[in-house]
Amino acid sequence: MSASVLSSPTFNASLSCRKPIPLCPRLEPCHIGGALISRTGARMPSATYPGAARICTRELRTWKVAAAAASESLPEGGQSELVSTLVLGSLFAGWYAANIAFNLYNKQVLKLFAFPVTVTEVQFLVGSVITLVSWTTGLLKAPKITASTVRNVLPLAVVHTLGNLLTNMSLGAVAVSFTHTIKAMEPFFSVILSAIFLGDQPSPAVLMTLLPIVGGVAIASMTEASFNWFGFLSAMGSNLTFQSRNVLSKKLMLKKGDGSLDNISLFCCITLASAVLLLPFSLLLEGWKLTPGSLAAMGVKDPGQLLWWAAASGLCFHAYQQVSYMILQRVSPVTHSIGNCVKRVVVIATSVLFFRNPVSMQNALGTAIALAGVFAYGQVKRQANKKKAA
Repeated sequence: MSASVLSSPTFNASLSCRKPIPLCPRLEPCHIGGALISRTGARMPSATYPGAARICTRELRTWKVAAAAASESLPEGGQSELVSTLVLGSLFAGWYAANIAFNLYNKQVLKLFAFPVTVTEVQFLVGSVITLVSWTTGLLKAPKITASTVRNVLPLAVVHTLGNLLTNMSLGAVAVSFTHTIKAMEPFFSVILSAIFLGDQPSPAVLMTLLPIVGGVAIASMTEASFNWFGFLSAMGSNLTFQSRNVLSKKLMLKKGDGSLDNISLFCCITLASAVLLLPFSLLLEGWKLTPGSLAAMGVKDPGQLLWWAAASGLCFHAYQQVSYMILQRVSPVTHSIGNCVKRVVVIATSVLFFRNPVSMQNALGTAIALAGVFAYGQVKRQANKKKAA
């Protein structure tokens, strides 16, 4: 067997009948899939060959051996695609698992320790430690920090800090499922802010997908058992700040040679800056309450367990954010958006089961309508991107 046959980059491991490998040039034609294949690879009418129904098992066995050898000699082929799919699937599973764990740990911490500023600061500090260890050990490549980098990262860190702080404030005030239902309105704020600051005019199809999002959140809010205005407005504020961060990311995009950062490095730098920005506010607003007497008055019987939950929530917070950026490097933004929508469904369902939150039929219907609108929004954006590419 010629080695060039297997090493050819155009060789198809599935061994299409259109171009069979001439492994047995002296064998008679074979009947494969209802068509005859001659020794030269040409299709022949079955009437021209009297033994049309007979299958050349010897040649088929040889083809299978060739296919196995070819797949082993071509790591860029089918095997590499399978590995890539498995890696992507593992990343999505890790993303969902880390996000679920973050929400569960975070809610338990905020129920016992109703100080969202301190909890948010702990999460940033844990992420900062992970970042510094990763850079020091070489697990992640440390970026080159310049004055231009600081100027561009600082405003992103401000809105990132506010977004996470407002999210924690909402999680502490209302059910996890309700917070994530409200946060399904992110596309609405994205469209509004992009139109105002970037000049991106939404198409009628995009505007139509916003109707079920807004309507679904409104229906869910009217029947939410844990509803209060503080939690609702905090979640809406987090939507506004996070989408402002995305708009700022586009407007303040760093150029090559000017301290540009990849997505993961940018996230790590934002985490470090957010920890520094929030630390003084945490100490001034809530730090003085972190005494054994104050904790006992709040009903905290085991400070060690509380600290563990806070550290675990910080670890899961950093993990799901970083894995999210790793996924974004492998898929399109629209695919990532759809994955995020599915993740929100999983988080809502898990939190309802874990915390046993009461959910009415109308509340569930509103949540489903809102999430369906988010999914439709992603599909419309995907089609729009395809038209632009064409």
